[in-house]
Amino acid sequence: MSLLEVKNLSRFYGPLKAVNDVSFSLEAGQILGFIGPNGAGKSTTMRILATLDVPTTGDVLLDGKSAVDHPDVVRPLLGYMPDRYGTYEDMTVHEFLDFFARAYRLKGPERVKRVESVMEFAGLVPLKDKLTSALSKGMKQRVALGRTLLHDPKLLILDEPADGLDPRARIELRELLKALAAQGKAVLISSHILTELSEICDACAIIEQGKLLATGPVSEILARTAGALPSGELEVTLFSSGAPLEAAVAAAERLLLEQPLVKAVVPQGRTLRVRLELAAGEVPGGLWVDEAAARLLKLLVQSGAPVCAMAARQPDLEDAFLSVTKGKVQ
Repeated sequence: MSLLEVKNLSRFYGPLKAVNDVSFSLEAGQILGFIGPNGAGKSTTMRILATLDVPTTGDVLLDGKSAVDHPDVVRPLLGYMPDRYGTYEDMTVHEFLDFFARAYRLKGPERVKRVESVMEFAGLVPLKDKLTSALSKGMKQRVALGRTLLHDPKLLILDEPADGLDPRARIELRELLKALAAQGKAVLISSHILTELSEICDACAIIEQGKLLATGPVSEILARTAGALPSGELEVTLFSSGAPLEAAVAAAERLLLEQPLVKAVVPQGRTLRVRLELAAGEVPGGLWVDEAAARLLKLLVQSGAPVCAMAARQPDLEDAFLSVTKGKVQ
């Protein structure tokens, strides 16, 4: 039996079906990305899982116990971090965590040990005497995550935890979540940053207008998406060769767009996504893509572009999301 089982979950507000017959499961040690546009029903689903709302129909089982019928029983098993959270700004980091440890009914040496353990895990020891009001958003995010870990829950429910973080803070958060999964905790995480999810998630669930459109291991969902990926797409990766990388990317983009077989170029950092124009008489796929790639690579190298890699683009979570959703909200 899975640690978390969501069974035919629905939540209606009058005629609005915010969540409509959603079912999925999550194993211990697994990270599941919950993906959907704004207004899709992600936060509503997460609030129900966190026992902060009740479904119109359906059930949620956590470790075999019903969160709908017995919320007080399952609450010690879960940690919830909403998309908007607050800190008591007149408290230090240590005082804040100790306050919530008391709220979780941890006592005496057990409470002291648990607060110290969480601060060490989240990298908060150097900040323990700092007021939470003086922390950066990334550090506040760590404090909020630490609060959810104080009672050692089996399931973590994290609603947009990477929102607004700088790249370094996102990387650090990603490593923390991987470490939690390695400890055997199940993690349900929503995010708009699909590239981040693709690097940490074992599985994902895609929701739109309250309906679950796809769920399963990331590899399976990407395999299903491969057929929907436009044929003839290449990824060209450049490296810094002493000259400014931005200038090299811009020059490579201009050169590629001058070629009749190139339909579009989308720069993404040091990578360029190149959409090829289907040659007359050619069918999607086939050797023409390899031949076109060889010609373009030769042109780039001859121009002095610092190319370190060129390959046919593989589908990612962004492709999966775009292929199964329609961009509708309710």
